[in-house]
Amino acid sequence: MKIVSRNEELLRDALSCIPQPSSRTSLASCNKLIRFEDISAAAFKIQCGVQKTPCMYSRLSKQYGMDIYLKKEFLQYTGSVKERGVLYLLMSLPQDQQRKGVIVASDSNFSMAVAYHASELRIPVFVIMSTSTAPARVKMCREYGAMVISYGTTAKDSQVHARRLAQENGYLYLEEEDSAVYLSGLGTVGLEMYEQVPKLDAVIFPAGGHCGLLAGSAAALKHLNPHISVIGVESESFPVLQQSLKAGHPTEDQACNNHHFYGDVSGVCFGSNSLQLTGKLVDKVVAVREEDILISMLRLLEYERATVDAEGAIGLAALVAGKLPELKGKRVAVVICSGNVELHLLQQCIARALTLDNRVCRFSLVISDCPGDMSKLLEILAREEARVLDIKQERTFVTSELFTVEVICTVETRDKIHTAQLRNALLERYPATAWTER
Repeated sequence: MKIVSRNEELLRDALSCIPQPSSRTSLASCNKLIRFEDISAAAFKIQCGVQKTPCMYSRLSKQYGMDIYLKKEFLQYTGSVKERGVLYLLMSLPQDQQRKGVIVASDSNFSMAVAYHASELRIPVFVIMSTSTAPARVKMCREYGAMVISYGTTAKDSQVHARRLAQENGYLYLEEEDSAVYLSGLGTVGLEMYEQVPKLDAVIFPAGGHCGLLAGSAAALKHLNPHISVIGVESESFPVLQQSLKAGHPTEDQACNNHHFYGDVSGVCFGSNSLQLTGKLVDKVVAVREEDILISMLRLLEYERATVDAEGAIGLAALVAGKLPELKGKRVAVVICSGNVELHLLQQCIARALTLDNRVCRFSLVISDCPGDMSKLLEILAREEARVLDIKQERTFVTSELFTVEVICTVETRDKIHTAQLRNALLERYPATAWTER
């Protein structure tokens, strides 16, 4: 968090600064490691402003061979765990700064949390969004009480404009980083989980570019019980945290910037405090495929009735992908940290996940263009209990013998076994059946 205030009086224990790349200078780079007392103070101060979200036993436990508890942070008012750090930051600002106001420049979960909690605290709040921002995000931010200004075609344009407005009007420009105040607020998640689930063996957090939740919560959990395994999960497409830990300083992966699907979990691992805490306290960081994240979103929707985005699903994805076999038979908590997925993107994600999970498949075959042949195909599908989603007939461009029709059919099945049974039944009757590979 790029701030200038007396918040750093909360900090303790000297921390040698990790060198920052010259293009990303930061006040937070000279912070110090947080103490458990800082996290406890944050928990006390924000308890009336954020939800103490449930950490519930999941029906997915039997499927993956362990006791899984889901910390449902997506139930926060703005749908994100970021509220904890944002609220503690805003409450810690000097009164004169609270009167002047704050300004942010993005359409992230962080900005949504600032918009809501600043309005609740009667702090003037301005949000600068690019013209390419989804209308639903703009509408939601305004409903939270922020003054939303559309400016520029890129996020960088919005940030430059926000900095200029801050300088001219005395607003405090906020950008998500890893000041001790912000990390302490996020660390309250670890504190709550320890209280809610006794005898925890491991806790899984999203990692990636913004790993403040992982770092802050690890500080709380390791203080309470050093034997609890703390695990971070990021995407294989841009493992910025693993690269940064290996290099010893924050690194940047240009490929992940502005990735629509990953949202807040993508980006630069720029926080030296978060990186220092992660390297010291986190036991393991694993990477998962995009396919695993999509299936994780599907599992949460079906089994938990939880509609989450990639950041919210990425922790469970490590279990879906079998990346943590050492947790079999253990008691494991997974943080579901965000549920802000746009409707059109959710539709695409679920459709793709069903295909990846072998529950929606497509095949094509050629039958004679005679009355009754189509009904025979439908009888096979009905007997095998496959649900027909779409069926098309092609007569004009069929390259086989005359008076035949190519049938292209999309069906839904129960699972991989059911799909295999259907495939065998069709091949027995129509040996030339061609299946579209996913």
